[in-house]
Amino acid sequence: MEQQFKASLTGAEGPVTGIIKTTNFNGYEKAYRFDSMNKTLHLTIAPDHAGKWHKLDATEPFLLDWIDEMAAQIPKLPA
Repeated sequence: MEQQFKASLTGAEGPVTGIIKTTNFNGYEKAYRFDSMNKTLHLTIAPDHAGKWHKLDATEPFLLDWIDEMAAQIPKLPA
């Protein structure tokens, strides 16, 4: 079952609210996608085997800090 929760990323002009949900992306089983409520931003990230998070897909412009900011919120997902 797909898990999701509300989240927020820090945009250049203030917070961007949205939803983070689990997803499969090009063979990454533990990928997560953020979609903003206003539909202007999406970001998909996944950890590598060492636990380092990587951007798989995103709208532009993209802020590099969003990867860590989003990854820090992922433990909020229910088990």
